[in-house]
Amino acid sequence: MSATHVERARRIGVHAEHDSYKWWALSCTSLGMLLATINSGTLIIALPDLERSLHTSLLELVWVILVYMIASTVLVLSAGRLSDQFGRKQAYIGGFVLFALASLGAGFAGNGTQLILWRIAQGIGGSFLFANAAAIVTDAFPREQLGLAMGTNTMVAAIGLVIGPVLGGALVAISWHWVFWFNVPFALGGSLWAAAILHEITGRSEDTSFDVLGTITFLIGLTGLVYGISKGGISGWSNTAVIGSLIAAAILLPGFVLIESRVKSPMLDLSIFKSRLFSAASAAAFTNGLARFALMFVFVFYFQGVQGNSPILAGVKLAPLAVGMLISSPLAGIWADRRGSRGMAVAGMLVQAVGLALMTTLQRDTTYVASGVYMLIVGIGSGMFNSPNTAAMMGTVPAHRRGIAAGARVLVQNTGAVISIAFVLAVVTSSVPKSVLFAVFSGLANHITNAQLVPFMSNMHTALWCLAAISLVGAAISAARPAHVKNPDAAVAEEPARERVAA
Repeated sequence: MSATHVERARRIGVHAEHDSYKWWALSCTSLGMLLATINSGTLIIALPDLERSLHTSLLELVWVILVYMIASTVLVLSAGRLSDQFGRKQAYIGGFVLFALASLGAGFAGNGTQLILWRIAQGIGGSFLFANAAAIVTDAFPREQLGLAMGTNTMVAAIGLVIGPVLGGALVAISWHWVFWFNVPFALGGSLWAAAILHEITGRSEDTSFDVLGTITFLIGLTGLVYGISKGGISGWSNTAVIGSLIAAAILLPGFVLIESRVKSPMLDLSIFKSRLFSAASAAAFTNGLARFALMFVFVFYFQGVQGNSPILAGVKLAPLAVGMLISSPLAGIWADRRGSRGMAVAGMLVQAVGLALMTTLQRDTTYVASGVYMLIVGIGSGMFNSPNTAAMMGTVPAHRRGIAAGARVLVQNTGAVISIAFVLAVVTSSVPKSVLFAVFSGLANHITNAQLVPFMSNMHTALWCLAAISLVGAAISAARPAHVKNPDAAVAEEPARERVAA
C-alpha cells in the first residue's frame, strides 16, 4: 500500500473527494450547532437561579445572555475572514477549544461581572463556530442539496433547543455551575471529531489584512444600541447613560457602513449585498431573529416567574417551540431544493406571526395546552423559514467567499436576536414596579397577586404583538426577493435585472 493509502486507512471518515464526505462534514457542523443551542437553552432556564445565587441586578442578569451574543455577532465576520485566510478546519477546531476553556472558567465565576467576562470569551469561541458551520456545509454539498443540509443543521439546532432547557433544569437542581461545566467535555469532543473528519477544501485568501477600525466601530455601536435599549426600560429613557449609549449608536453604526464602503479589506464586504437575492434574504434573516429570539427568554420567566414552575418543569414546557422546528426544518429544506425557497420562507414567517399573535391571549392561569400549541406553531413557522432562507443565501455566493457570506448571515440574524432581547426587556419592564420585576425575574412571583401582575402581563402582550408585526414585515421582505439565481458563482456580480424572478 502507498503512504497515501495507509494514511487514508488509518483516518476516521473519508477523503474530501469521496461522495459521502459531505455527510461526515455535516456531522461536525451539526455537533457545533447542537453545542451552541443546548448551551443557550440551559443558561436561559438557569437565569432565575443565577440571579438568586450571584445576587446580580436585573440588567446584569440580562447581559449574561447579551454579551455572548454581541461578542459572537460582532466577531463572526472577522472570524469568517480569518477562516478564509488560514483555513476553516483550524478555525472551527479553535472555536471548540476556546468555548470549552471559557465554559470551565464561567463555572467558577464568583459574581455577575466575572460571569459576563467569561461569557465574552465564550462568544469569541462561538463566533468561529458560527462563521464556519454554514461555509463548511456549503463547501461539501452540491447546490441542489443545500436546502436538505441546512435543514438538517436547523433540525439539530432544534433538538438542542428541546434538550437544553430540560437539561438546564436538571443541572440547576445540582448546581448552576454545571450549566457551564457540562460544555467542557462536549466542546473538547467536538474539536477532536472535527480534527479527525474535516479537510480543507477551498483555497485560502491571499489577503491577510484585518479591519480593526470597522470591527471596533461596530462593536461599540451595537453595544451602545443594545445597552441603551435594555437599560431604558428599567432606568427610564431620560437616564444619562441611556441617552449617551443611543447617541453613540446613532453615530457609530452609520459610520461603520461608511468605513466598510471605503477600506481596502472591510470586515463586512458590502459587495456581496449587490445580489438582490442575498440582500433580501439577509434582511429577512434579520427580521426573523428580531421576531423570534426573545421568545424563549420571555417564556422562561412566564413559566418560572408568573406561573411558579420549577426550572425542570419550565424546561419541559418550552419543548414545543423546538419540536416545531424539528418537524418542519428538514421538510422545508427538501421542499426548497425541489421547488425553490421563496414561497416556503414567506409561509414560514406568516405561520410564525400567527403563533405570536395567539400568544397575546395568555394569562397567569392559562392552561399549558394553549401555550404549548402556540409555541409549536411558532416553532413550525421558524423551521419553515430558516433552512430555505439560509440555503438561498449561501447558494448565491461563489466558493471563495462563503466564509464571509456565512459570517454576514450570522451577523444579520444575531444582530436581530440581540436587539430582540433588549427590545422585549425594555417593553416588559416599562412602568412595572421594581418589586414585581424582582419577583418575576427571580422566579418568586407566586407570592404576589394577580392584580400586581397586570402591568407585567399587559407589557408582555404588547411585546408579542410587536414581534408578530415584525414577522409580517419579514414575510413581505421574503416575498419581494428573487426565487432563483442563474449562476451561483456569478451571482454576486450580477445586476438585479439579470436575476431570474420566476418561481
